[in-house]
Amino acid sequence: MKRIAVDAMGGDYAPKAIVEGVNRAIQDFSDIEIQLYGDEAKIREHLTASERVTIVHTNEKINSDDEPAKAIRRKKDASMVLAARAVKDGEAHAMMSAGNTGALLAAGLFVVGRIKGVDRPGLMSTLPTRDGKGFDMLDLGANAENTPAHLLQYAILGSFYAKNVRGIAKPHVGLLNNGTEATKGDSLHKEAYDLLTQEASIHFVGNVEARDLMNGVADVVVTDGFTGNAVLKAIEGTAINLMGSLKSAIKSGGFKAKIGALFLKDSLYQLKDTMDYSSAGGAVLFGLKAPVVKSHGSSDERAVYYTIKQIRTMLETDVVNQLVETFTKEENHD
Repeated sequence: MKRIAVDAMGGDYAPKAIVEGVNRAIQDFSDIEIQLYGDEAKIREHLTASERVTIVHTNEKINSDDEPAKAIRRKKDASMVLAARAVKDGEAHAMMSAGNTGALLAAGLFVVGRIKGVDRPGLMSTLPTRDGKGFDMLDLGANAENTPAHLLQYAILGSFYAKNVRGIAKPHVGLLNNGTEATKGDSLHKEAYDLLTQEASIHFVGNVEARDLMNGVADVVVTDGFTGNAVLKAIEGTAINLMGSLKSAIKSGGFKAKIGALFLKDSLYQLKDTMDYSSAGGAVLFGLKAPVVKSHGSSDERAVYYTIKQIRTMLETDVVNQLVETFTKEENHD
């Protein structure tokens, strides 16, 4: 049985959206158990009774404006901290939260702990492509600054995830840069390019540009955390605004626009599904001793459900333990 610790109080619509996502996951997956951490009375308002769901009550939670590291140290009974501690103590195999991103990163690093040999765990998410296959990108903001060696590790981590969790036999790895030529970029990207070219364990396809990401130019895209976070938010904003503009155009376009939309209804829904990456799950803090996954702060029941499904797949494929073995072998070899 796969035991997943869930911070029920994190996110804009907690605990309702979190608990409703758990209800759906428990119904669909008979091999998982959920431990919900948070205000028991508020959780029970939305919980469908199940012998595979337990509640660990706490009134303390980490707020969105709390300073991450201080919050983890001072709020020892916060729902997020208790969930992370459950993973550390072996009471749960993985955890998820839709709460404060910085605090979850701190909980992952200081409570769950990183894999020996991984210098900087990266925040990774599967983002949409036009063909529906998606691509994995990291770092998305776990680290503001990175070295070329960090980007090399991200390539290895991302490739490992794409192969073992998403089932891509030979993931194509690209380095996000301001041009495709090998000589492009600053010293960080030039040095990273050289390291990636020499790494035999990955299939490096060279530099890739941001405008080509959604065309499926690579299965894994690596970048520094500052740039990755900026690109992620640009993709999010573009998707939201594109769908909003289409909706407004149809509403204000009169009778002809509405008739046209009726004929295009299936195509428009398909476009919406293509732009919506919530079905791929949350952002994984990859490189830790156990799966720690961040669901979007605005996650609804559907997004929570798919994040739990993603965690279940990670546990089923045993990707973290395989990663531990890989890095242990590399260290012993060195």
